[in-house]
Amino acid sequence: MTGKQVMTVAVLAAVLAWSTVMTVLGQYAAVAALLPSLGLLIQQIVAALGGTDTRPDPGRTGRE
Repeated sequence: MTGKQVMTVAVLAAVLAWSTVMTVLGQYAAVAALLPSLGLLIQQIVAALGGTDTRPDPGRTGRE
């Protein structure tokens, strides 16, 4: 895993931990506001651990 991937996983894990703390403390409004970013969090962790590139291929037009 590259240093960038490690940093990405660390930051995203911190966001997940913060969301968990907010839930435990009863801050459901804060958790509801974070739900879209939590979906992205999971996607980014999977991409970082799997080593996949989530960006579209610039050479593809989508018409193939």
